[in-house]
Amino acid sequence: MLDSWRQSAAAPRTARSYAVRLPVDDAAQLAALAEMFPGRSVEQLISELLTVALKELAATMPYVAGKRVISTDEHGDPMYEDVGPTPRFMELTRSHRRSLEAGARRRPRPQKRRPRRT
Repeated sequence: MLDSWRQSAAAPRTARSYAVRLPVDDAAQLAALAEMFPGRSVEQLISELLTVALKELAATMPYVAGKRVISTDEHGDPMYEDVGPTPRFMELTRSHRRSLEAGARRRPRPQKRRPRRT
């Protein structure tokens, strides 16, 4: 991540913003990173750190083997469906992504000004 902060690359952003109050230690660490990498705003740092944390969270969700065989591996052993939190998390993520992308495509039209009646 530190190398990517030295370069500039940004993923598509939502129109929605999120306001959070940070613990003092987290805010101090963010300020230190912003000082170390002056090309990055605190908001960019927060966004990129959150991206990494969410990817790590998804990767550490436990696999829970269900009863249904969905495939076989290269040795011919059965592979069971995952009935843990990962499939639900992934499906909800896809659903929310579609909604966010659809909202980004539907930009609000400027409202026509109506003349005032006097």
